[in-house]
Amino acid sequence: MSYAMTDAIRSDASSMKPVAFIRWAGAAMLALGVLCPPQALAQVPGRFYWKTLSDANAVPFILQSLSGNTNPFDPAHLVAPGGNVDATLAMTGYARTFTLGERSAMAAIIVPMGRVSGEVTVAGRAFNESANGFGDPMLEFNYNLIGPKAQQNIPDVLRYEPGFSLDLLADLALPIGNYDSSQPLNIGQNRWYGRLGAPVVWQLGAWVPGQRTTLEFLPAVWLFGNNNDYVGQTLKTDPLFQLDAHLTRDFTERFWGALDASWYNGGKATINGVEGSKLNNWGVGLTLGYQVNDNLNLTVGYKSTLNNSSDPTALRMDNFMLTLVFGWHPLIEGSRRLKSE
Repeated sequence: MSYAMTDAIRSDASSMKPVAFIRWAGAAMLALGVLCPPQALAQVPGRFYWKTLSDANAVPFILQSLSGNTNPFDPAHLVAPGGNVDATLAMTGYARTFTLGERSAMAAIIVPMGRVSGEVTVAGRAFNESANGFGDPMLEFNYNLIGPKAQQNIPDVLRYEPGFSLDLLADLALPIGNYDSSQPLNIGQNRWYGRLGAPVVWQLGAWVPGQRTTLEFLPAVWLFGNNNDYVGQTLKTDPLFQLDAHLTRDFTERFWGALDASWYNGGKATINGVEGSKLNNWGVGLTLGYQVNDNLNLTVGYKSTLNNSSDPTALRMDNFMLTLVFGWHPLIEGSRRLKSE
């Protein structure tokens, strides 16, 4: 998430006034809010895996409004043909960056909560129901494999440019969310599931605030355990492959946007031996981000699947998301206190 200065600015960095330097460094680390933890829906926005100064912290609040023919709390996206589901999803958590073997790393936890309701048919039975409460907490670990070394001090921040960056990503959901085995729509999923991925950030052009452009990819595979009490039956799900892509661009030093695309493939569900259809769907979206101040970032986005209206097994999902992230770093906050004194 850190910015790199142009050569001229770098050469003058040592002559910055303390106030200006502290303000710039704080904005450089915390402006974009990409330290927020993983989203339960696997809908990762652009600039999510940009790097920042080690030992930075962030607390997000994520609000989503979703509708479609699948349970938005379930990343397996089990399609209910002819179903109509609406959900309000809120998430909060904590993330921290750190250095591991001179490479950038991040650990995070996210706790989802909200409400889901709708009409679905499972194994020939129709359900019209709702559920609310807490979902399955998710843990994430991200480790940089290729790219600049970890930013451990302010000079590292000033010199940083991502170039071509490749990470290793691992997510794990804990199956402790609210669950009612008598209905298919639930906040918790009553099974273990997780994701392995390889986030890529590719810098295009100069790395100057107001001019930064990136092309980003996240190939990932979701793995699911069995739910042995899914409306009295056993639900099994094949691995689901997902590819996210983003083209991001600064409009100003504080305002940026991204064009988003997603592809889902696989994830065939089997209920008591009866096989369903695998996913093979595309989604597109738009994300806008704004730096409110040095510690607070606002992001809004909309994503929708591209559907074949004649295919009842095609995934249909619309998602509006608003994210606020508050981030801080002890070094920057301490420098501000010294300046104020």
